[in-house]
This record gives sequence, structure tokens and C-alpha cells, in this order.
Amino acid sequence: MAVSKDEANDVFLGLLRVQKLLVAARNTAPRLEDGVDATAYPVLFVVAGAGTVRVSDIATTLHNDVSTVSRQVSALVSVGLLEKSADPSDGRASVVSLTERGRDALGRIQASRATWFQGLLSDWESPETAAFVSRLRELGDALDANLRARGAAPPPMPFHTPRQQQDQKQKED
Repeated sequence: MAVSKDEANDVFLGLLRVQKLLVAARNTAPRLEDGVDATAYPVLFVVAGAGTVRVSDIATTLHNDVSTVSRQVSALVSVGLLEKSADPSDGRASVVSLTERGRDALGRIQASRATWFQGLLSDWESPETAAFVSRLRELGDALDANLRARGAAPPPMPFHTPRQQQDQKQKED
């Protein structure tokens, strides 16, 4: 049976509430890395998943403005979490990758977030959590596809969580 308009609106309003609460939480969360704004964390996640990537590809993946991502990348380079190098396929462009310090910082960030969310989900059972994550991914994929179909965004690079990256590597091995 298809989702009703009322049910769809309930999902939308629930997600809107969660989005606003996450923004509020981000603004009050302790800084784990000096000089790194929490809004730049997704940049680190994308670079970690891609290995070496152009700023424009990061922006595409995050559905964000290139100038915003460029500023975030510059800030992350200045604190030593990312490094820039010439793009081997086009020397006029540059690519970014994580430094060793960036990998360490990313590990701390992910561990801190995981601990926080583990506390928020303390009453959840593992199977229902897995089902929720699966449906959340499906919703994200549907929204992403809808944006691309409407020309609102070019095709992104994969944006995977560390768990998804680990699962993908296991499938490939």
C-alpha cells in the first residue's frame, strides 16, 4: 500500500525536526579539533571515502556550493588535516587527501559521534536500528535521485559511512 499524503507529511515534519535538532546540537558540541568547524566534518568524510578528490567533486557529493567547500578545504589544509596536490590527470587542477593527522582526527570525530548516538539510541534494539539505517539510506538515495532528475545536482560521488566502506571492501575481497 502506498504512503498517504498525511504519512508522507509526518515523515517530512519528523525529518525537519531532527535536522533542526542536529544543527542545534552541532552548534553546542565540543570542538574535537582546534580550528575545525563541525560544518567541515562532512568534507573529511567524503575525502576519507574517496581517497583523493577534487573540491568540485566534494561539493557535488555534499550538494553544496563549490565556494563554501573550497573555504572549508582551505581551513582543513591550514590546520593540517588535508593536503592539496596537483591533479595527476590535469595539472591545472588540484586534489585533496587526508593527512595522517586528518585520519587521526577523523577517527576521533567518528568515535565521539558514535558514542553520542549510542547514548541516544540506548533503548533501540540492533535489528530495528539496522532496519532504520537501511530505510534512511533508501530515503537518501531517493532524494538524491530526485534532485538529479530535476537537474538540481550533477551525479555525486559515493558518500559512504565507514561501516558502508568496510562492507563494500568485504564484498570486493
